[in-house]
Amino acid sequence: MESIERGLIAAFRQSFQREPRLFRAPGRINLIGEHVDYNDGFVMPAALDLSIWAAIAPRPDRRLRLRSLIMDEVVDFDLDDSTAQPRGDWSDYIRGVAIFLERAGYRLSGADLVFEGNLPIGAGLSASAAFEVSAGFALLAISGAEVDRVELAKICQRAENQFVGVRCGIMDQYISCCAVAGSALLLDCRSLTARKVAIDPKARLVLCDTMVRHQLAAAEYNARREDCERAVAALATRIAGISALRDATFDQLMRYADSMPELVFRRARHVVGEIDRTLRAAAALDAGDLEECGRLMNLSHESLRDDYQVSCAELDLMVDIARSLPGVYGARMMGGGFGGCTINLVDGKRADAFAQAMIERYRTATGVTPLILTCVPGAGAGEACL
Repeated sequence: MESIERGLIAAFRQSFQREPRLFRAPGRINLIGEHVDYNDGFVMPAALDLSIWAAIAPRPDRRLRLRSLIMDEVVDFDLDDSTAQPRGDWSDYIRGVAIFLERAGYRLSGADLVFEGNLPIGAGLSASAAFEVSAGFALLAISGAEVDRVELAKICQRAENQFVGVRCGIMDQYISCCAVAGSALLLDCRSLTARKVAIDPKARLVLCDTMVRHQLAAAEYNARREDCERAVAALATRIAGISALRDATFDQLMRYADSMPELVFRRARHVVGEIDRTLRAAAALDAGDLEECGRLMNLSHESLRDDYQVSCAELDLMVDIARSLPGVYGARMMGGGFGGCTINLVDGKRADAFAQAMIERYRTATGVTPLILTCVPGAGAGEACL
């Protein structure tokens, strides 16, 4: 048993004087396909081998008592409270999932829960989805309900959209629920079907954390989604049957660019281009063409920086450093933006030298020592064996 699991069990016993069951849900990387999941597009995520764990035991009443070792806080609430409002903190992710599980027809047992994790918070690795999925999986399991992974992903997404207030797409919750160890997935965010995409074992996926933290609940994230909706509304006056930017071709977008404001057009240009880049990157990986996949990752960053405007100086600096180093196929910002991590496709023989050079050059430029992680694609959520 890992030390984090032993520590979590000990903390649960100390807090609640009984034995828990243990569940885990992973964070994620996304090789390419950023800000397209809420546009019904294609994305290429994989689960990390870093997770949020939930220790849980049922209660005889309908209360949930939540303790976070990460946040060092205890929160208590009643499942029968119909007037529940967000608190604006970490507990909203768990409380929202519980509320939306009940609305979906699941009768939950009250429970005591303690959360712990080794997943950096705010780094763009979807710790919020991992909190949601670990809690949802645990609550369903102790309530005797069957866990349908895709249905759980949908419920967790609705909780984040409608209770937490972040209008995220489905990717983060889906990969946390449904990831396959050792592979990325090419996920169709409309049909929620996916296929495995193998990454050449000669390459490594290396995460570089700027150490700049962001809040996805901030207005900028939701504003991007609203811009996309405005673009769809404009295109729908010219193109029959369009319901998301996924339905528009690049030629159609260019032809009808005059139907929308310049800023809205640029948001749409990123999304339509990114969907195409993701499909082409999957084909490149299928063919073992790491150079082409890396080139598409580079284009993705430039589009996120210039058209979608969700990068920041530190992310751009990391990408510039990466592209100057030998053995780097491609580098881009990853996640919601405004901080967090870059993802880098690197020749495996150069990965250690890449990490050391990134640490030294980023620290020299900023005075901050970045966290560097070499990713091993992990499995989706489940119960841990004690």
